[in-house]
Amino acid sequence: MVELSPGTVKASRASVVRLMLPTEANFMGNVFGGAVLAEIDRVAYVAASRHAKATCVTASIDRVDFIAPVHIGDLVDFDAVLTYVGRSSMEVWVQVRSAGIRGGRSKLVVEAFVTMVALDEDGRPTPVPPLLLETDEERRRFEEGRRRMEARKRSRHAS
Repeated sequence: MVELSPGTVKASRASVVRLMLPTEANFMGNVFGGAVLAEIDRVAYVAASRHAKATCVTASIDRVDFIAPVHIGDLVDFDAVLTYVGRSSMEVWVQVRSAGIRGGRSKLVVEAFVTMVALDEDGRPTPVPPLLLETDEERRRFEEGRRRMEARKRSRHAS
């Protein structure tokens, strides 16, 4: 088996900035939650595939907290970082911040945890490199992520 070189949280971090358009609005004039979720999924994919150096698929999205509405015309930052890496799966934490186009203070509007799985050329789960933890904060997040992954597995097996 080939030894995989560890990757850092910084090396896989992904960010996207989007201008929210009227085509993404619900009848209240706010951005559809589904439009925000789609962008969360994309930015999580980028972070996971950077780390895995492989194609990745979404296994789960959980703990999606819609904290505040996103409005048409807002500039929205999607920031994704790896928090935990298993054998073939990775947990990606995505924070979404929004600010008006004319400025103003950026506010946290959504947080989500996305589990991505790396796939080989045949579409089967494939091992990913270990995550090199450089700070106490990264070590804390890794341990929290490990506990969440274990809880997900228990939940899947229980149902």
